Amino acid sequence: MSSPCHTSAVLAVFMALAVGVGAEQSKERSCDVVGDESSESQMERALLKKLEPLSQMRFNVTVEKGKTENYVYHFRVCREVNSTLHDFGGLVQTDRQNGRTTVIGRINETQVFNGSDWIMLIYKGGDSYGRHCSGEKRRAVIMISCKRGVTASSFSIISEEREKEQECFYLFEMDSSVACPAEDSHLSVGSILLITFASLIAVYIIGGFLYQRLVVGAKGMEQFPHFAFWQDLGNLVADGCDFVCRSKPRNAPAAYRGVGDDQLGEESEERDDHLLPM
Repeated sequence: MSSPCHTSAVLAVFMALAVGVGAEQSKERSCDVVGDESSESQMERALLKKLEPLSQMRFNVTVEKGKTENYVYHFRVCREVNSTLHDFGGLVQTDRQNGRTTVIGRINETQVFNGSDWIMLIYKGGDSYGRHCSGEKRRAVIMISCKRGVTASSFSIISEEREKEQECFYLFEMDSSVACPAEDSHLSVGSILLITFASLIAVYIIGGFLYQRLVVGAKGMEQFPHFAFWQDLGNLVADGCDFVCRSKPRNAPAAYRGVGDDQLGEESEERDDHLLPM
């Protein structure tokens, strides 16, 4: 009876280990800035977070130079090109003639900085040069320029600087909206206040109208919120305008005079009695 239980326990342990290993492998590595983690600046962390939307994308570019050079460059932003190799390769060169791969730069030796409308991403620690650049390790420099409305596009290689003794590099460029500065609001303070005031007026009129009609049961002009108040206010404003905008003094005589009894005089006593027949 103990043998089946022992077998089940062993299987359970192996399954747990397999799940743990699978979870560890599925978790992709990300960029690690050169130096200790404590030395990373807030700016570097912010830039790496800003580049995060590009991390799930893959970029490739093919370069042909005659019959001797035919390469494909594979690039990922802060992720390994081939996570199964665990080589930290963030930018890898593949020779299309013989299938040989060369790591140009690794994500565990990253540098990042930016300007007003660009971000510079550098992968260091690539495979060593052979006869060039004193055999130092390769390095990839990726210039990400601002282009609004585009997540990422136009990945291309600009040049390979390998004729120097030291500090050789591969230079790439691409466009992305993540490198763009935040757009400032084009609305002035006055415009914002005006929009807010207009919105409040609209809410007041519509809400008051619905309340008067549905709750109070008002009809006609009485549906307008606080109709009596606004009516009185309009009359007061009209009186004020009449007082302020009057074109002549209030005590000026009228331009016309009415016809009164004093102007008509007394009725003549003379009668037309003599015209009556006798």
